[in-house]
Amino acid sequence: MNTVNRRGALKIAGLAGLAATLPACGRGFGGGSDKKGDTVELNMVWWGDSARAAKTQAALDLFQSAHPEIHVRTEYQDSAPYKDKLVTRFAAGDPPDLMAMRVDSLREYAGRGALLDLAQQGGKLDLSGLTDAARALGVVGQQNFGVPSGLNTVGYVVDKALTDKYGVKIPDGNTWSWPDLAAFATQVTTASAGKVYGTNFETWTIANLIVFTRQHGEDFYTADGKLGVTAATVTEWFAMVQKMRADKGFPPAGFIDPNGGASPAQSYLAKKSIASQIIPTNNFLNYNKVCGGQLQLLRMPGETQGTRRGQSIDTPALWSVAAKSKHPQEALTLLNFLVNDEAGAKAAGTTRGVPASQKVAAAIAPVLEPDDQRATTYLTELQNEKLPASYSYPIGASKLTNILKTISTEVEFGRKTPAAAATQFVGEATKALTA
Repeated sequence: MNTVNRRGALKIAGLAGLAATLPACGRGFGGGSDKKGDTVELNMVWWGDSARAAKTQAALDLFQSAHPEIHVRTEYQDSAPYKDKLVTRFAAGDPPDLMAMRVDSLREYAGRGALLDLAQQGGKLDLSGLTDAARALGVVGQQNFGVPSGLNTVGYVVDKALTDKYGVKIPDGNTWSWPDLAAFATQVTTASAGKVYGTNFETWTIANLIVFTRQHGEDFYTADGKLGVTAATVTEWFAMVQKMRADKGFPPAGFIDPNGGASPAQSYLAKKSIASQIIPTNNFLNYNKVCGGQLQLLRMPGETQGTRRGQSIDTPALWSVAAKSKHPQEALTLLNFLVNDEAGAKAAGTTRGVPASQKVAAAIAPVLEPDDQRATTYLTELQNEKLPASYSYPIGASKLTNILKTISTEVEFGRKTPAAAATQFVGEATKALTA
């Protein structure tokens, strides 16, 4: 199917707005479910790597042993092309039965009737083990179109091996501020004579800016699906990073290749080029392995100095069921297993975050690897604190990362001032959310 025909198919399907470009179909998206004899075949897709695939299959082997009447055909895809290829499947009228759904795409699919309303499936799906905040991650209006595949948040990691080497004290991770981070970062760069930069994080990652925005008393996205962050807050965000760059705590413009690979093994933290960064907590184990085992997991800076807390409980992805699944009851049986089965959760581990069910999370905690236990404890403690609510991302939110990335690059290289860039971002983001 060529690009023109695929886009035409998307318009017919009502999903054209979900992708700007569509590469040819490839690994991970070969076709839908079917029934063979007495066995129902479900198609389940997600994004991730081979390690995640192996853990997922270990859990599914347990499911299929308990449900021999259901065969699960799994397919996975790298994260970058996943979104467009999922659009292609829906546009072709061949959606997967169960899929990992990006949080910034949920409303777009739900608004077009592409997903099953899980709020109407109480007999097949038990969500009683989830907190209200966890359940809310998949809610759109009065309907529920997704269940967290796991829970995570963001955290700040610091390589203690490097700070010890250069004699720099790590700040108190429970009380530190953004100025504390800036001072720490400059100390590392100075002490290492420029061999290691004190910190780096992606200014264009929405999750990072959301924390900063909440700390300033604003919601990045409002409950009614609008842009809530102001130009003043975005200006401060850009200006803070540029000041750290000028003070040499942050790498110089162009030092970090934004397309250089996103895996822990490919990270500048693993290369020992930087001493600290923001990560999703479900990736802590893998980061610590490739960095030598000395990473310290700290809370985000500014949590005790801001107008309110910035961190929240989020999810790397939601599990959603296609409204046009040929086998919705079997798909719900599988989803219920993924949410509530303790043995399955032990097999899958925390590759997608801490299990959304508190009961399941408590059951698997003792058998987790030490680093996973640390990340789980970190998130569990946060769940017991009063944090801002997370809202499902509004339609158009998937466009904002590229908008912010383009504008952030202009600031990084000094082609735009923080104030001009912030005004441009708010204007373009508002337009994207109302288009």
